[in-house]
Amino acid sequence: MNMKKLATTFWLLLASCPLRAIGDEPSALDKLLPVRGFCIAAPSPEGLDEFVGFIENELAPRSINTLILRVDYGYQYTSRPELSSPGGLSRADAGKLAAACKKHGIRLIPQVNLLGHQSWANHVGRLLQVHPEFDETPWVKMPEKPPSWPNPDRLYCKSYCPLHPEVHDVVFALMDEICDAFEADAFHAGLDEVFYIGEDECPRCGGKDKAELFAGEVARIRDRLALKGRRMWMWGDRLLDGETTGLGEWEASTNDTHRAVDLIPKDVVICDWHYNRAEPTAAYFALKGFDVVTCPWKNGDAAVIQLQDVLNLRDRASKATRKRALGMVQTVWTSADRFLDQLKGGRPDREGRGDQRPDRTESQCFKTLYEAVGKLKTDSPAATGEEKP
Repeated sequence: MNMKKLATTFWLLLASCPLRAIGDEPSALDKLLPVRGFCIAAPSPEGLDEFVGFIENELAPRSINTLILRVDYGYQYTSRPELSSPGGLSRADAGKLAAACKKHGIRLIPQVNLLGHQSWANHVGRLLQVHPEFDETPWVKMPEKPPSWPNPDRLYCKSYCPLHPEVHDVVFALMDEICDAFEADAFHAGLDEVFYIGEDECPRCGGKDKAELFAGEVARIRDRLALKGRRMWMWGDRLLDGETTGLGEWEASTNDTHRAVDLIPKDVVICDWHYNRAEPTAAYFALKGFDVVTCPWKNGDAAVIQLQDVLNLRDRASKATRKRALGMVQTVWTSADRFLDQLKGGRPDREGRGDQRPDRTESQCFKTLYEAVGKLKTDSPAATGEEKP
């Protein structure tokens, strides 16, 4: 192994560890459930102080040690000022959030959606607004009203073309800047729900293997992050076979990207999301050699079962497999402001998305999951570090 590869491996191993002071021994809870996470959109500058209070008064007391912050284009970028949001977070704001997380031993992982999710409803996102030449499907025009599903164009969200010769100069600049601003040793690249990839009409991608295209994009992002010792996180749905598993085209892939699971680097962390049922796919990713976290949304009952599945995997699997099941990450898909209102008993979840039962909300799932985490017995062999064969 050459020195450059050895150094990259060292930094990626270091980046995989929970955030603790050098020399600190992991707690019993850290040994039992290494990642106790929370994923949410970044706050607005106006909501920054309240969000810092949320970190201190809600996340830290629940022993949450990982915060995935979906920044996307809500930031005042200087590396690519054409993509900057004047009303977004500033470098100073990012530093304030990083300091609050560091104070409480919380690892902050920023996210910018790459490849897919370059539009929403009937609006093109900031990247394709400014750089329409990156659009994988420029012939698909955005409708006046949010499209229903299915529709003739199979439009859900637009993607950028992974083979466009200039796209990575742009998105990698954003990625580097956001990691620097949040003092992050890891980055979440999104990559979920990619319906447009390798389209026949694309002059660069047409006719190419979609799994290889997807894997190539993952590898490019991973390699860029590794240059600065940062680790890549991503959603796992495109790596699951939607037909074989019966999970369908949302929680898994029906456009052949699932074969990329055997083509991408194994040091990528997979965020395995299932929101209605406790699907056992974390074990699949762990057996494939990936570190994996399980991600619920609104169903607290399912979240508790998912937690137990992770604990069972960490307790009963082989030594090589059990260490890859890192833990849990609660996801939130409303704005930060709305979620904080929910938590205080205010406005309900955004209407029209997902399970609308009144007892199934993001805030309730969050409370249910971390109440269960708080009740975990930390005197088990897994928590005390007792080795199993």
